Amino acid sequence: MISKILLIITLLVVSVSSATSLLHAQGQSDSTTRSSPVWKKTFIASAALISSGLFATTDNDIFDRKDIAEQRNALTPRFQTHADDYIQYAPILIVYGLNAIGVKGRHDMLNQTILLIKSELIMTAIIFPLKKLTAIPRPDTGAPNSFPSGHTAQAFAAATFLHKEYGKNHPIYSIIAYTTASGIGVLRMLNNRHWTSDVLVGAGIGILSTNLAYMSHENRWHNRKKKAAGMIIMPTYGAKVFGMYMALPI
Repeated sequence: MISKILLIITLLVVSVSSATSLLHAQGQSDSTTRSSPVWKKTFIASAALISSGLFATTDNDIFDRKDIAEQRNALTPRFQTHADDYIQYAPILIVYGLNAIGVKGRHDMLNQTILLIKSELIMTAIIFPLKKLTAIPRPDTGAPNSFPSGHTAQAFAAATFLHKEYGKNHPIYSIIAYTTASGIGVLRMLNNRHWTSDVLVGAGIGILSTNLAYMSHENRWHNRKKKAAGMIIMPTYGAKVFGMYMALPI
C-alpha cells in the first residue's frame, strides 16, 4: 500500500519537475520569440498534469484515485493539518518580500501586481465553474465541489508567479516554489479533502492561469513598445494656433 502512496507523490513531483524545466525554457525564449512554440510551452506542462488527473478518474489498475484514497485511509486515517490553507500563498509573499529588500524581478511591482491579479482571475474563472459542472463529492464530507482542487491551483499559480519573476536568474526560487506547491497537493490528499485527480488537474490549471496572464500581458506591452519606438511627435503652429502632430507606425 505504501508503494501506491509513494507513486502518487513521485508522479506529482516528477510532473512538477518537468513543468519547471519547460517553464524555465520558456522564460529563456520569451524575449526572442513570439511564434507558435510559445503557445506550445504555455500549454504542454499543464496538459501533462491535467491528462494525468483525468486518467486517475478512470477505472484502471495503475493509477486509480479511489484506490489511492483507500490506501491513504488505511495508512494515515487521522492525519489533519491546516498548514495548506496558508502555505499556498507563500510564493506570492516571497515575490513581494524580494521586492521589499531590493531584489529586482522580471517586472516592477506594479506590473507584478497586475499580472498576479490577472492570473487569479483566470484561475477563478476556470476552477469554480468546473466545480459546479462536475459536482464530484469530496472524499471526506461528500460535498459536491471536489474537482478540481482550488488550494492546489492557487499554490501552483503562485509558484509559477514566483518562477516567472525570479526563476530565470535565480533557479533556486523555482525549486522552492514548485516544491512548496507539490507539498500543498500532497497535503490536500493526506487531509482527505481531495482525490488525486483533483490535485493533478488543479496543478495544471494553476500553471496555465499564470502562464496565460504573462503571455497576454507581454504580447500587449511588447506591441506597445514597438509602436512607441517608431512614434513621431512634433509641435505645429498655424493661424496663430499651437498644436501637436503625432504619427504612429502601423
